[in-house]
Amino acid sequence: MTVKRIVANLASEHLDVMRAFYCDLFELELVMNHGWIQTYVSPEKMQVQLSVAIEGGSNTRVPDLSIEVDNLDEVLQKVMDRKLDIVYGPQIEPWGVRRFYIQDLIGRLLNVLQHIA
Repeated sequence: MTVKRIVANLASEHLDVMRAFYCDLFELELVMNHGWIQTYVSPEKMQVQLSVAIEGGSNTRVPDLSIEVDNLDEVLQKVMDRKLDIVYGPQIEPWGVRRFYIQDLIGRLLNVLQHIA
């Protein structure tokens, strides 16, 4: 048996607002819209990954989603342009990532990260 996909499902009554947040901030594409569910994707081929944790590292809360990007500064600038609150960071962590935490529009904690050399 091979796991083909793991999907994060976020409950929200405000699909268009959430689409604007995720598609604009992370340059995701809307690929499915049935009116009651919308699915956004990245053109990047991604690995299936599921993490279980007692903390988020560096004594932070466990984030609801971790979103790895190739240019953290670009996303950080979008966050600042939108005047979104940064909950943690940006911080270079001892395990080789630079990251920050923000909350999406329904309060989910996002760990936005980039691996560093």
